Amino acid sequence: MKETSMTTVAFIGLGIMGGPMAGHLVNAGFDVVGYNRSQAKVDALVAAGGKGATSIADAVREADVVAIMVPDSPDVRQVLAGSDGTDGVFQNAKPGTLIIDFSSIRPDVTTELAAQAKEQGFRLLDAPVSGGEAGAKNAALSIMVGGEKDDFDAAADVFNAVGKTVVHVGPNGAGQTVKAANQLIVAGNIQLLAEAVAFVEAYGVDTEAALKVLGGGLAGSKVLDQKGANMLGRTFNPGFRIELHHKDLGIVTSAAREAGVVIPLGAVVAQLMASAVANGDGGLDHSALLRGVLRLSGQNPDSPSDSAS
Repeated sequence: MKETSMTTVAFIGLGIMGGPMAGHLVNAGFDVVGYNRSQAKVDALVAAGGKGATSIADAVREADVVAIMVPDSPDVRQVLAGSDGTDGVFQNAKPGTLIIDFSSIRPDVTTELAAQAKEQGFRLLDAPVSGGEAGAKNAALSIMVGGEKDDFDAAADVFNAVGKTVVHVGPNGAGQTVKAANQLIVAGNIQLLAEAVAFVEAYGVDTEAALKVLGGGLAGSKVLDQKGANMLGRTFNPGFRIELHHKDLGIVTSAAREAGVVIPLGAVVAQLMASAVANGDGGLDHSALLRGVLRLSGQNPDSPSDSAS
């Protein structure tokens, strides 16, 4: 185990991403106190060497750093401000505590919360991540960070424990803006990969072989490497749920409109993501966009592929 100072990190949100991230912080030598609405997630952190808390207030009281990984803007607001004005980070953390929000939320909400944090004597970094469940488990996340440079530098040990590519991209809100761009690119890549898979399957091509050779050329990508097998096997256990990507594309399309930027392909993919949610696929991995392509092609999305049979 790496030796570090006795820095205490409160980690709020121990789900698919937050759980492994908190575990890496434990392994890096931090004193990690975790809170999650599901007790089983807290128990898993305790089994990995961390500590459990029964509330956000309990988790953050002695923390030097508060890390947050929750689904959406309202969730981050609630964690910070509390549901009743008494049980949030702002009411219970020590003055000067560094807050790192790893969640993916609206840039304008981040800017607003950062201003509130500063008024109340806290420091806040927006630090959304990319890399999905695999990146979280392997401590190989890409982290795009907005906020004060001094705060970014102070958080270096935390970031290095959970991520591989960590970049300060500007003031508060900049991290969320870059993450929105990331989600736009990823969604487009997944949709096109899904269309390519459906296309080659329709011609009876060995799809596994096709993806292998495509991955070796200009069409190759991390999306193909990480999501191609899901599509081949029609296994869509969530590494990143469609409903969350749907939320992120809502952020992208809204922010692009406010900036006067036209994103025609992004708008189409956003509608296809919305269709997936409407068809009951919101809880599946975003590679399940393939199911939408199959539906539009008049095929049964629940039928196994020939390559998987």
